[in-house]
Amino acid sequence: MSSRRSAGTPRITDDQIIELISKLQQLLPELRNRRSNKASASKVLQETCNYVRSLHKEVDDLSDRLSQLLSTIDDSSPQASIIRSLIN
Repeated sequence: MSSRRSAGTPRITDDQIIELISKLQQLLPELRNRRSNKASASKVLQETCNYVRSLHKEVDDLSDRLSQLLSTIDDSSPQASIIRSLIN
């Protein structure tokens, strides 16, 4: 992997990786509320991917709901303008 790194890119240290994993763990509801503060790096990364997927799904669902709402109201109303700004 080091052969892919450009000459000007600084190497990330193990301590920096540990710190980043710890910060990620604090952002994840599934891991933040655990009794044990320790989770493996692979578990944190796996939960991060799951969480991002769930956020994407939630955004898609909310966009669909806004689109449905927009189709039920007068297109020239102030509410329609607000909903269009939220979708785009």
